[in-house]
Amino acid sequence: MADQVVLFEEPGARWRSLAWGPAVCVLALIIELSTGPLVHWFALALFALLLAGFTYVQISAARRHVSVELTRESLRQGTETLDVGDIDVVLPAATYSDGDYEPKKWETARVLGELTGVPRRRHAIGLRLIGGGLVQAWAKDEEALRSALAEVVAEKR
Repeated sequence: MADQVVLFEEPGARWRSLAWGPAVCVLALIIELSTGPLVHWFALALFALLLAGFTYVQISAARRHVSVELTRESLRQGTETLDVGDIDVVLPAATYSDGDYEPKKWETARVLGELTGVPRRRHAIGLRLIGGGLVQAWAKDEEALRSALAEVVAEKR
């Protein structure tokens, strides 16, 4: 898959988030150095390390379980990969107007990525598979993924 062109990608989390906790501790250190005689060297260093450690775990999990990658051959959603050739139709977005709140069939289908539901701050995209089954793909920018998927599926026909 390394030589395939990536058409759509969402990493799940960015490594730059790792710097926020230690940056706040450095800011607290600067404030303590400039305002008073007591500087909490050990506590600030410990908290910087703890914050970086907890953030590292969260970023690693998000990059593994909530990342999305689409190539011409496959759609990877977290830990699950779906062959694009298995997708029959990219279903239109669900619209609710005129008091119609009945969920579409694909909105209750299995979620890709070995997850129990669509991850937070992501939006579902309905897919009908070749065998007639329904699944939900998801992304933060669902419109971009939907259009890229529709283009790739149309090429495969």
